[in-house]
Amino acid sequence: MRGPVRLLAVGLLASSLQACDNSPHPEGAAEHNTLYTAFNERSPRYLDPTSSYSSNETPYTYQVYEPLYAYHYLKRPYTLIPRAAQAVVAPHYIGKQGQALPDDAPADQIAESVYEVKLKPGIQFAPHPAFAKDAQGHYLYHHLSRAQVAGKRSPWQFEQQATRELVAEDYVYAIKRHATTRTAAPVFGTFSEYVVGLADYGKLIRAEDKKLRAGLPASTRDKPFLDFRQWPLAGAQAVDKYTLRIRIMGKYPQWKYWMAMTFLAPVPWEADAFYAQPGMADNGLSLNTWPVGTGPYMMWTYVQDRRHVLKRNPNYRGEPYPCEGTAQDKAEGRLADCGKQTPFIDTIVFNIEKEAVPQDTKFRQGYLDIPEFDQMSYGTAYKIQMEDSPDFNKEFTDKGIVLARNVDLSSKYMGFNWLDPVIGQGDTPEQRIRNRKLRQALSIAIDWDEYNRIFPKAAGEVAQGPLPGGVFGSRHGTPEGLNPVTHKLVNGLIVRRPIEDAKKLLAEAGYPDGRDAKTGKPLVLNYDYGAPATPEAKATLDWTSKQFAKLGIQLEIRATDYNQFQDKVRRGKHQIFSWGWLADYPDAENFLFLLYGPGAKSVHDGENAANYQSPEYDKLYARLRFMDDGPAKQAVIDQMVRILQEDAPWSWGYFPYASGAYHRWVHNGKPSIMVRDQAQYYRVDTTERARSLREWNKPVYWPLLLLVLVLAGMGWWAVRMVKAREMQTAQAPDASGSLSRRR
Repeated sequence: MRGPVRLLAVGLLASSLQACDNSPHPEGAAEHNTLYTAFNERSPRYLDPTSSYSSNETPYTYQVYEPLYAYHYLKRPYTLIPRAAQAVVAPHYIGKQGQALPDDAPADQIAESVYEVKLKPGIQFAPHPAFAKDAQGHYLYHHLSRAQVAGKRSPWQFEQQATRELVAEDYVYAIKRHATTRTAAPVFGTFSEYVVGLADYGKLIRAEDKKLRAGLPASTRDKPFLDFRQWPLAGAQAVDKYTLRIRIMGKYPQWKYWMAMTFLAPVPWEADAFYAQPGMADNGLSLNTWPVGTGPYMMWTYVQDRRHVLKRNPNYRGEPYPCEGTAQDKAEGRLADCGKQTPFIDTIVFNIEKEAVPQDTKFRQGYLDIPEFDQMSYGTAYKIQMEDSPDFNKEFTDKGIVLARNVDLSSKYMGFNWLDPVIGQGDTPEQRIRNRKLRQALSIAIDWDEYNRIFPKAAGEVAQGPLPGGVFGSRHGTPEGLNPVTHKLVNGLIVRRPIEDAKKLLAEAGYPDGRDAKTGKPLVLNYDYGAPATPEAKATLDWTSKQFAKLGIQLEIRATDYNQFQDKVRRGKHQIFSWGWLADYPDAENFLFLLYGPGAKSVHDGENAANYQSPEYDKLYARLRFMDDGPAKQAVIDQMVRILQEDAPWSWGYFPYASGAYHRWVHNGKPSIMVRDQAQYYRVDTTERARSLREWNKPVYWPLLLLVLVLAGMGWWAVRMVKAREMQTAQAPDASGSLSRRR
């Protein structure tokens, strides 16, 4: 028995040592030019550029597709650069009689803004079976039966793939697709307000689609190909192979930002036709899972709710890494790859992580190069843990993990409902003055500097007005941007006014020490909170109550779920509330419209949740929306911000940080809300990663050795027991009472 026990022990030890690597990736993965990251919850719902509007979809769509424009990766304020286009173009204007107008023509004289965009020649789509043809030039896979599609779950299961050149007609087709009834089209309403003829085109497409689907069950997933090439659209035309003409009604300077979004990414008709065939939808084959683009990457693996892999597009032409950036970029080494061809990385692997603890562990071990693409909060979260834990601080410092953060284009604020008789505008001139002073007093008392210290996970930079840095016209962080109502300049520093200033304003408003001067009753205000008052929210709600208590004001918390909160705001039944905004594009207009009178949420169902009304402000906004960046626009923005600071429809809150976490071998990481095509700029030092992973994840052998010793001991004990039993059997007395002997 001793021989088998020894063999068992040796075998267990050898197999254990072989399996001691704790890496979740294949052997040798660290040496490959692959970036590993994670995604939470479920796979993205829409990768079709017509439908995609969620942040968890952008890690894929912006790497696969190429809009006409993009944002410069490093410059701030954000600057548009050409992507598939040769240049960022200015529109030319057409008058109401069809005549050409000068560039400085008044907005009310402009009937159309015409953008003529030239594409870079030679851009190729990623390989795909939709483009494959036979020797006679016929498409190989455009007339498939359900039986021919059966069993195929990926485009790569079709034997042939091909490509073709990007042409202007692909952008025309993409714009037309926003009129589709086949998939979600979230910006069709917006586009139809501006693109000439698109609203009527939508009616035409609905009618044509109804004809195509006549006689088919409403539930069928196989729908005949809706070929948008059949019906022209006045507002989108291919002038020639490489020239795209887009006609916009009136003047709309913000249209250029839409051309940097995947809503205006090209869609080849061949892909639309390919995925419309019988059986494709049932097999998960569609643009929502297998997008077709001209960008640096293409979808290589799609396993629903488990794993997605992007591979380098072999047809991508390559674009140079930027050579300009901020002083911080230069100091932190983000300009070292100036002029080198991107993308740097061959493969990007997204694995699902359903729980935060294992995801955090894998990042700290080095098996995730960055935690997630679309979440811009990890840098701040890890900084807090470093401050709270010396051990955590030492680990991150020793490992050289880079935690980058900056203020980006979003805001958090506390608003006052203008329709409310106590905190709002007021019905009479006297009441308006009183209410304004009350709002100003509260704006001083609500100490957002303190909030950032107490709640660092939700922190940012204290706002002096509605505009964060990074957009033209913002004076955030400068003495010129100081809000004189809430702050003052002391020795060159912007500091919050003392609480005594707030108490003085409160008394002038008719509420000395928080009581009505006429009735003596305490002032009670209501705070509408758009989430249940859970234990996690209690600290924030307690802090909010204390801010009002500084002035002797009682705050009633009215917490509801978010749907009820939204309904209350729509009906104008709120008084004080908190909300936030994430910019669609980097223009001051996209923030200032949040307080535009005709956009009052409770009156017109717009985005002005405070229902703020100011004829002077609205008049300036009407000018601003048609203005190009320049001194005149800056002057208008300054006037609008001053009006808002004085009226105080919001307590301005703070601008949250965008923050990221990167291992030291991941170069060029810069967190941003607006820039979503970041993957092509990342570079991985695979040698450094492999060395670090070996150092950080050395096998611990003693538990295995202990296990082997225990098993060996158990084997030895078993042998002893067997021998003892044999001895007892051998010495057992026979029937005559004498001991028997084995022979």
